[in-house]
Amino acid sequence: MMTVEIDDKSGFCYGVVRAIRKAENELNSHEKLYSLGEIVHNSIEVKRLEKLGLCSINHETLHKIKNKKILIRAHGEPPSIYNIAKQNQNVIIDCTCPVVLKLQEQIKNNYEKIRQINGQTVIFGKKNHAEVNGLLGQTKGNAIVAETEKDLKLIDFSRPVSLFAQTTKSIEEFNKISEIIKQKMIEANKNGNIFFEPHNTVCGQVSSRKPHLEEFSKKHDIVIFVSGKQSSNGQILYSACKNVNDETYMVEDENDLNSSWFANAKSVGVCGATSTPKWLMEKIAEKILKLN
Repeated sequence: MMTVEIDDKSGFCYGVVRAIRKAENELNSHEKLYSLGEIVHNSIEVKRLEKLGLCSINHETLHKIKNKKILIRAHGEPPSIYNIAKQNQNVIIDCTCPVVLKLQEQIKNNYEKIRQINGQTVIFGKKNHAEVNGLLGQTKGNAIVAETEKDLKLIDFSRPVSLFAQTTKSIEEFNKISEIIKQKMIEANKNGNIFFEPHNTVCGQVSSRKPHLEEFSKKHDIVIFVSGKQSSNGQILYSACKNVNDETYMVEDENDLNSSWFANAKSVGVCGATSTPKWLMEKIAEKILKLN
């Protein structure tokens, strides 16, 4: 008989839980609530909230909305967005994750200090990602965003560098980029004197999930990883599962399941990203049991 286990540590992180709870509370007042960007990178959860009255808008539309309630999602936004919303007499429901909010303040303060010594602020993260855009805004757009090793060519290694990370990046990737920057700075400064400040700002709650999911995946014949395709965190954690269990499949909902995956399986593990709702994993687990 096949068993199905739902990972008890998977699902929404604190920042997403907080944002959705705030949204639901506001929607209970029956007033129209506009979310700047999808509140979470999970289309299934977004559709659920849309049925309650949440309306997702883009930055272009924001300029046209006046006297409404605007929700800033957990990823955060740059200062310019707050100014636009306030100029149009909108009420801001700020759901920026406290971890991201702390990082924004950290980058803002550090940028003011390091520019005084002709230094550079570098953000290791995904270009054009909502969180990264919010972090970049703290430096008035003057930070260097490095998504891959190739982007490091934008850094002047002869000058001081402060390095930060998008909260959902992996610690392993951050450490690798950090070491490359350090070595290149040593090479560029023949006297050996370098000013390099690497700040590991990866979210602890997110980073701890990777080793946990690796162990979880080893326990099962088949692993079903539930995530929206747009989730950066989802891609990282899915890869972590896939690396230890080749029979790992990513799905967005129960309709993506393929019965052939479970033909010879005795044990199935269901897990997901920090943007994956628990109720969706439960729904998928129920469907898997019915396929057996």
